[in-house]
Amino acid sequence: MTTADSPATAARRPATAWPLENAVFSAAMVAQRLPWVDAPARALGLDMLTRDGVTRGLLAFLRRTRSGRPVQLSTPFGPFLLPLATADAAGLLAAADEAEALAPAVGLTAGGQRYGLSPHVPLPRDAAVPAAELGALLAEDVDRVIAARRGDGTLDWQDWQRGMQRLGRRVVAGAAAVEDTLLSEVLTAATAAADSRSYAGRAEALWRRLAPHLADPDPASLAGRLLAQGPGRKESDPDAAGPAVAHALALVSQAAAETVLQALALLAVGAAASPEAAVAEALRRWPPVAAAVYPVRADFVWQDLAVEAGTEILRVPGWLRGLDGEDRPDPAPTGTSGGAGSSGMPPLCGAPTGCAATRFAALVAEHIVRAVTEAVRPLLIAPRFTADRLPDTLDPRTLVVALEDLTAPQGDGRVTVAVPTAVPVSAFGYAPAAYGALAHASADRLERHAESLAACAGNSGWNTDEEGERFRMVLLDHAERCATAADGVRQAAKRLTD
Repeated sequence: MTTADSPATAARRPATAWPLENAVFSAAMVAQRLPWVDAPARALGLDMLTRDGVTRGLLAFLRRTRSGRPVQLSTPFGPFLLPLATADAAGLLAAADEAEALAPAVGLTAGGQRYGLSPHVPLPRDAAVPAAELGALLAEDVDRVIAARRGDGTLDWQDWQRGMQRLGRRVVAGAAAVEDTLLSEVLTAATAAADSRSYAGRAEALWRRLAPHLADPDPASLAGRLLAQGPGRKESDPDAAGPAVAHALALVSQAAAETVLQALALLAVGAAASPEAAVAEALRRWPPVAAAVYPVRADFVWQDLAVEAGTEILRVPGWLRGLDGEDRPDPAPTGTSGGAGSSGMPPLCGAPTGCAATRFAALVAEHIVRAVTEAVRPLLIAPRFTADRLPDTLDPRTLVVALEDLTAPQGDGRVTVAVPTAVPVSAFGYAPAAYGALAHASADRLERHAESLAACAGNSGWNTDEEGERFRMVLLDHAERCATAADGVRQAAKRLTD
């Protein structure tokens, strides 16, 4: 065997980035904590000078100078081995997984802060709820969240999140778990504590909370189907099935609350033509696990690259998007590809390779989007963007989406809701333009109310006596005040949106 044919003799250590490259990459990570730094560049149309633009420019430079091979970077948040292509990231992590050389992954925020991920547990493909049965399972909870809209048709993030967690519990753990809000709270706490000292205690609390739902599982749920696998299958044991059910519940809840809202925004601006395309594009463009760190606990070789124990592999599919024509929708449906884009890696999970729970979560998200859009029409209030200029990041908590009744004329910006409630007060991430858009909607409602009062005053039933004429004058006075208020609110809205 020649040297070229022998990976053991040909293996070499990864190239190390230059000090200036480390400094620029570190600065780009630190800048992710300062969203306002992008404003001047975006105002001038200079996307290359935004945080993501600078980061991608540096990655493109590293690919040219390192022949596209993974590079070792030193940052204030730790040293990382960074694959410079999505295909290399998939191949590197697949080789490490095959060699059983990886410790559980942790998430990494754009600003370099680590957080826990739901521990990956394989889920049998035949345990997932069939697509044909999902619609009936989702209908009640989708109707509840639509009915919980504010008076201006917008969705409150906390109400939406609670509704989607309820839906996730029904689909994954069964009907008996629908009202078990503590289950979702314990699951969230356990996930956040993953890879920390407190995880064991929180995981035990999670198993105790999940045990009653697994002891007598709902046959229509994922847990019921998993436990009905039959004798001889380890998944038919509640103790063995518990981790898989918990992992599926975490991913379904996250996809339902976050990815669905992003997909509705894409449909609202015409950036997707169907629920399936909207969910696939949301997962590809804004993956919930946008960056993950994979600690290497044993030496292994990938191609001719020797990776030593103690190395941390950094996977950042969002930062690599756009290089070598990768900034395009994945033509494969999420039901088969998992919505992971061209890398085939799960966008909802820290698994180094595929994740069946991610595929199921994407399928649930598609059905939720379809159920919502069959009942109402999504309108994007904030942040404002268009189909040809989508944001690099989109935090679901900052999204303001309104659901317009299908009976309302399309495109007039008016939302018809049965129960009027107050326009929301200050909330996380709201920009002045968001309040401007809400104020415009409020002005429209005031103007319609003025028209309704004036029409009521014009009824001939007030002509019969003096008291009727007095009431007519009261109605007309109220109509005038509403019209005046509408003009004032509209002027204020224009000030906020200009």
